[in-house]
Amino acid sequence: MGGESSSIGALVPTVKSELGSNNNAAAGEREQEQQQPEAMAVEEELAMPDRDILCPICMQLIKDAFLTSCGHSFCYMCIVTHLQNKSDCPCCSHFLTPNHLYPNFLLNKLLMKASACQIAKTATPAEQLHKALQQGYEVSVKELDSLLSFLAEKKRTLEQQEAETNMQIMLDFLHCLRNQKLGELNELQTDLQYIKEDINSVERHGIELYRSRDRYLTNVRMLGDDPRAKLSWPSLIEKRGGGVLPCFPGPQSQCHMGSSTSHNWKADEKTPSGSQIIQIKDANSDLDSQQLTQSGLLVARKKRVHAQFNDLQDCYMQRRRSSTRQSQKKDERDRREGYSTGLEDFQTVLSTFTRYSRLRVVAELRHGDLFHSANIVSSIEFDRDDELFATAGVSRRIKVFEFSSVVNEPADVPCPIAEMSTRSKLSCLSWNKYTKNHIASSDYEGIVTVWDVTTHQSVMEYEEHEKRAWSVDFSRTEPSMLVSGSDDCKLRTFRGHTNEKNFVGLTVNSEYIACGSETNEVFVYHKAISKPAAWHKFGSDVQDADEDAGSYFISAVCWKSDSPTMLTANSQGTIKVLLLAE
Repeated sequence: MGGESSSIGALVPTVKSELGSNNNAAAGEREQEQQQPEAMAVEEELAMPDRDILCPICMQLIKDAFLTSCGHSFCYMCIVTHLQNKSDCPCCSHFLTPNHLYPNFLLNKLLMKASACQIAKTATPAEQLHKALQQGYEVSVKELDSLLSFLAEKKRTLEQQEAETNMQIMLDFLHCLRNQKLGELNELQTDLQYIKEDINSVERHGIELYRSRDRYLTNVRMLGDDPRAKLSWPSLIEKRGGGVLPCFPGPQSQCHMGSSTSHNWKADEKTPSGSQIIQIKDANSDLDSQQLTQSGLLVARKKRVHAQFNDLQDCYMQRRRSSTRQSQKKDERDRREGYSTGLEDFQTVLSTFTRYSRLRVVAELRHGDLFHSANIVSSIEFDRDDELFATAGVSRRIKVFEFSSVVNEPADVPCPIAEMSTRSKLSCLSWNKYTKNHIASSDYEGIVTVWDVTTHQSVMEYEEHEKRAWSVDFSRTEPSMLVSGSDDCKLRTFRGHTNEKNFVGLTVNSEYIACGSETNEVFVYHKAISKPAAWHKFGSDVQDADEDAGSYFISAVCWKSDSPTMLTANSQGTIKVLLLAE
């Protein structure tokens, strides 16, 4: 029993002790939680300045405290400024003058101590040490040596950390730069590989061309050395207009001489006459002159390449890289002569861009009337078959001309084959793509009219627009439909382009873009190159010296299908047929 009671008595206090400790811990935590807000409140109160030491005027700590006769303290400058306007105390309205102000020395001392304590609380350790040394805190030499050693070690550590940080930043930058340059190097090496492959392809193609040319020249020399074959040369030269057409005689072959007769070369083995020998020499000299001409053209085209080298380089690399990405999806081994798709595309761009360098005037005519000042041609368009073209402008007339007559006849003012008068100034023309004799016009009153060129009468009028209609165009797939654009924004509106002052022409074919300019010039651009390939400036034949010729501008341009010929017109009423030339 005693053992059991002793064992039980030993257990009970142990359990009670644990419970008591847990209760004490919980109570301690509750007390700590309750004390934390109180401590924070006390700290806030200590941190917040006492309202009794705030100036009642500026609500800041009192600076240079002065006491009034009624017992209130203010900043000296605050109370003096107040008494300049009023003669009372700001707190109790008691009568007060500057003579009733006295320095509050005790409050000033308390404020200085409070300020020092506040600075000490917020100051860094270094500032506190500096402040203590300034106030005369006594430090032994040994303490100073220890302090200096500690500061030196601290400085060395901070410098080491800063150096490591700077090194890490620099290393990160260099790694990024290396990766960027490696990417550029890889891209450059890939581009060089493309160029190397293309050079090999072009050289192989060139060798084949040279071999073909050598075979041709060898046959020509054999013909020149064979006295029997020389008899056929005069007729061949006449047939080609002085050119050389190779004839390869065999045992049964015939060479045609003249226009209607033929002879077997075995039938006549006479020695060639002197005139025949001269003709053969002339033919050889024609070959030499052609080679010289080709050499000159080659030099000129090379100059065009170097003049636009940057744009051509970008065009080549863009097409070459694009073709490589596409070739990864399909095999290109069947490409002719080993050319890649990108190289073939660039060959097309290069040949078309360097083919022409100028615009040659083929024909010119005056569109305006002699006694009519409104000569601006706002639109010029070819018909479906490029046989006719029509002009329109502010003269309120649509004139239709025959293109062959304008080009071939020497008259300065060819007569139009059809002419229609309108009520308003015209802005745009469009031929029907299927019905040859139908043409649509848009005018300044917003009216779109379809005309029959044969009867010179209007077929249909559309008065849908409320403001000026600028453009009209027939559908290429549905001949009964057309679209028009106006200032009233009915239909879809496209924004982004800019026109300074006047409307200038714009026309596009498969390879080139032609546009007018307010400088009275026509510019031709290749679609892949940003700079103009050719341009032509209209001359002025204005007799009146006072008239400003610089005010003229190109108002309309139009390609003739996909040919290098275009129609152009300016605000003076001059129409020119221009042709791209080398």
